[in-house]
Amino acid sequence: MNTFINPLKNEWNEITQRPQINNAALKNIVSEILLDVKQNGDDAIRKYTFQFDGVALRNLKVSEKEIQRALLVVNDELKNAIQLAKENIEKFHLSQKEEVKVIETTPGVKCWRRSVAIDKVGLYIPGGTAPLFSTLLMLGIPAVMAGCREIIVCTPADKNGKINPVILYVGHLLGIKNIYKIGGVQAIAAMAYGTETIQSVYKIFGPGNQYVTTAKQIISSQGIAIDIPAGPSEVAVYADAGCKPSYVALDLLSQAEHGEDSQVLLVATSKKIIDDVKKEIDLQVKLLSRKKQIESSLDNSRAVLIENIDDAFDLLNEYAPEHLIIASNNAEELSQKVINAGSVFLGNYSPESAGDYASGTNHTLPTNGYAKAYSGVSLDSFVKKITFQKLNKEGLKNIANAIELMAAAEGLDAHKNAVSIRLENL
Repeated sequence: MNTFINPLKNEWNEITQRPQINNAALKNIVSEILLDVKQNGDDAIRKYTFQFDGVALRNLKVSEKEIQRALLVVNDELKNAIQLAKENIEKFHLSQKEEVKVIETTPGVKCWRRSVAIDKVGLYIPGGTAPLFSTLLMLGIPAVMAGCREIIVCTPADKNGKINPVILYVGHLLGIKNIYKIGGVQAIAAMAYGTETIQSVYKIFGPGNQYVTTAKQIISSQGIAIDIPAGPSEVAVYADAGCKPSYVALDLLSQAEHGEDSQVLLVATSKKIIDDVKKEIDLQVKLLSRKKQIESSLDNSRAVLIENIDDAFDLLNEYAPEHLIIASNNAEELSQKVINAGSVFLGNYSPESAGDYASGTNHTLPTNGYAKAYSGVSLDSFVKKITFQKLNKEGLKNIANAIELMAAAEGLDAHKNAVSIRLENL
């Protein structure tokens, strides 16, 4: 974990860089897979599943028998934990529902907006080094709540061709029937283009590695909607004298364990905080099962000493982290300085893990600096907002002159005449 001491602003670009691989080579590899699946459907899916996941699949879709077997494997304690998380996620997302509000902009002119569910959506659930059944809760709940008619789930199988039973349990709990044993770029391609087995969708959701993220960006340029550019996970922690170094260390480690291409950033107000946190990291990492991934992630990570609070938050806003933890006794006050972040965690008792699982907020968030312009997934992500207007005779009269003058000024005669002919008949 590289340390920077009061870096100059011209050094910030280096600090805020994410781990990268050869983008040109990455795009070429992904484009070839996408095209192959588009042209060859299930055969290409099976080929890449064998090549990348080491499993030869006969049936791509999870059967009802497999789901029923999975229900028996998941213990009651975990089921209760999932139920708690489900209820909190539902409460938070239900609060995002908008009532239709009819606004009379001018007497006789009424306008309103209505949320309509996206008909067909695809949910990508990572299942490689860590089967993220929590992501199915985060995506499946708002999809069901929004009323999406077709919900397709793709998640990679293990070497035995099986899906993690907890993922299947969550799918069953949410009433999702179409679950497929496909991961990686080939899963994105299947949902984007459709195959003999898998129906194409209108919008694709879900985080993934740089291959999955690149695939989503490519299919987005082809007219298939995506949620957000959600790549390798990341966290930034602001820590001042009010922090608890052991807490901060585990918050950093909890993101580093996602994968070798994850990144963590510590911004502290004193060198002592950095030293104390690093000591705690060294102690705690020895106890963790994903030590190898964590150590690789920490090689990509940084600790920065910035004594000036405003400068510290300027750096954090430039980094625009997926997750931002403010480990301070003044966290709520300091949060007013945040303008770029996916999700923010305030104080010593708000670990990022809470948002990942059970507080109720959605954990599918923009990474790689995209929090400067993107929001995390919400109920709104699964609906379209359609506007409506209704004018009566009085309403048309009230705005007709303005319409005619503006249309004529733009040289659009038919626009003007569409109003004029109605006025003549009133």
